[in-house]
Amino acid sequence: MDLSYILNELGEERSEYFNAVAPPIVQTSNFRVNKVEELKKLFADEYSGYLYSRGLNPTVDILRKKLAALDQAEDCLVFNSGAAAIFVAVLANVNAGDHIISVENPYSWVKRMFDLIFQRFGVETTYIAGTEIEQFEKAERPNSRFIYLESPNSWSFAIQDMEKVAAFAKRRKLITLMDNSYCTPLYQRPIPMGIDISMQTATKYVGGHSDTLGGILTGSRQMIKKIFDCEYMAVGSGIQPFNAWLLIRGLRTLDTRLARITATTREVLSYLKTHPIVESVLFPLDKSFPQYELARKQMENAGGLISFFVKAGERKEIVRFCENLKHIMMAVSWGGHESLILPRCASVNDTDFDKDNKEHRMLRLYVGLESAEYLISDLDQSFRLSF
Repeated sequence: MDLSYILNELGEERSEYFNAVAPPIVQTSNFRVNKVEELKKLFADEYSGYLYSRGLNPTVDILRKKLAALDQAEDCLVFNSGAAAIFVAVLANVNAGDHIISVENPYSWVKRMFDLIFQRFGVETTYIAGTEIEQFEKAERPNSRFIYLESPNSWSFAIQDMEKVAAFAKRRKLITLMDNSYCTPLYQRPIPMGIDISMQTATKYVGGHSDTLGGILTGSRQMIKKIFDCEYMAVGSGIQPFNAWLLIRGLRTLDTRLARITATTREVLSYLKTHPIVESVLFPLDKSFPQYELARKQMENAGGLISFFVKAGERKEIVRFCENLKHIMMAVSWGGHESLILPRCASVNDTDFDKDNKEHRMLRLYVGLESAEYLISDLDQSFRLSF
């Protein structure tokens, strides 16, 4: 299916809403039915039509069709955040006493979910590097049920071989979920590689404007309907029509924004690699990256995230560097129009800072839609003032 068709036409039946070019926001909580038998059918299977916007909604459905097609998946659900999407996907596929295999250092709220919530119900999690298939095989237990992946991770950019993991999981009848937020479906598609559930946070590149949150699950129709019929409806964490409309708007320019971000990131990466204060960089499609060949195999391209390590002897040098930036903002997340910096030492006290610990000297840069010259100039002046 052509990308331009997906982004601009798929799911948009304009003749049904006054030939409006932009789809309407169907801002309703409730839908009228004309026949008792119709109501009976909806009570039996709310996935079959519109009854209540906690379930299906016409504006959200336009977004669902586009996102499923981008992932080459059969179906899709959209949530009000990425954390909600992951929580519901795991909850729908794990029972008390089951075992989860997860990549190490996952998204912080995923780790809290595994360590604080699911442990209450006897669900244990084993964390592994995930860089070799043998690590998954070694971690498996008789009660293993679920594998959680992030490829690439949003800090170290560690990658898992999805085809090998998916093949292992299918042999062992384990459910796989992969967080594809780093790449988006434009640069990587987990579903064709055998992953059961592809997840991405729409807050990032899909929205693209840092003005709304969202989480996406795609997979087989059977899997998505299973999640919808119980956990999605019970938790009530589906996205609202207005936020879905914002994400549809963001999708229009996703391809164009990613192309510009990717090109600018390459220029900024080249600058950082040659700067005397920068010890080393991490970027999946740079030849220095430890898993470069696997990244090339699985990813069509990489977006705007770069991690780098500075030659800092004290924490205050990194603090000065971040605070002396004039245009690059200090904030979490990524994927919007604005460039961002995030220092790892923000969670470290001055007295605990260890210059020999590389992670303490690690920063993550997100390259947004500004020009490369504009960003490099800002980085350069801050390096000069701070070190």
